[in-house]
Amino acid sequence: MAFWIAFVVCTSVIVYSGSRLSKYGDILAEKTGMGRTWIGLILMASVTSLPELITGISSVTFANVPDIAVGDVLGSCVFNMLILSFLDAWYRQAPISTKVHHGNILSGGIGMLLLSIVAISLFTGHHMNAIAWIGIYSPIFFIIYLIAMKLIFSYEKRQLAAYMKEVAVEKKYKDITLKAAVSGYGLNAVIVIIAAVFLPKIGEGLAEMTGLGETFVGNIFIALSTSLPEVVVSIAAVKMDAVNLAIGNLFGSNIFNIFILAIDDFLYTQGPLLLFVNQNHIISALAAIAMTTIAIIGATYRAEKKSLFLAWDAIGILTVYVGNLLLLYALR
Repeated sequence: MAFWIAFVVCTSVIVYSGSRLSKYGDILAEKTGMGRTWIGLILMASVTSLPELITGISSVTFANVPDIAVGDVLGSCVFNMLILSFLDAWYRQAPISTKVHHGNILSGGIGMLLLSIVAISLFTGHHMNAIAWIGIYSPIFFIIYLIAMKLIFSYEKRQLAAYMKEVAVEKKYKDITLKAAVSGYGLNAVIVIIAAVFLPKIGEGLAEMTGLGETFVGNIFIALSTSLPEVVVSIAAVKMDAVNLAIGNLFGSNIFNIFILAIDDFLYTQGPLLLFVNQNHIISALAAIAMTTIAIIGATYRAEKKSLFLAWDAIGILTVYVGNLLLLYALR
């Protein structure tokens, strides 16, 4: 019972401070003049993925539960795509895929590439070379991440006039100074870090108590907890009709999540990280790829209306998530 209480407390703290972080990130975008597009891609995606980062670092350095680290990252990628279905149900005007900017499709494609490398690495782990204790895939993740940021920045720069007109927001933080924004951002970041540090041990305790195993707990419970900032930020963005900010945050978070795997691998000194985890994580990697594919198809086809309360692509994403959940439970 104590583990469940601790899980709820940590989750609540992450939701609250994660939402505050998104607000201060928006203020920083306005105060620095860097623009909400770039801030949304780099700062917001990395901010909402901060719990995954801290949970992963804590899992591989202190708790020695690599399955929690990998399960959290891949489970979060799956859950981020599931959020698209939630947003589609929330957004009553039309299928949310009709609002997706082409720049976000580019981000989704890069995420699929990274997830594919993860799946291949998990499958062929024992046959892959390592650089010292680091898997050969980690430098590849790092290089692709940097290239992705450059590609997306260049694309957005070319599309700047039309895109900024689409998401333009009037200045609304005139009374808040840059110093106050930086202080608020830093304080809430520390709170999220403290809460996330406890998640690996809580996850290990839940795995032992429920008998569900670290792979299932990491992919489902811990991933749900650390993905809640994405839920909060995305719903807030849709409420402001800034749909692309929400979707860009989700696709960007998936890219950053795989970058987190490279960091975790570097800190896990026993050997290549993906060599020491359950191969069932491949299921989540493939599910995330399938869900992203459906999202991209939906954004390209752009159905004009919903046949039910959900668009067909949102239903497809939801179906894949349920299948992923059932497979992980069956193979726990």
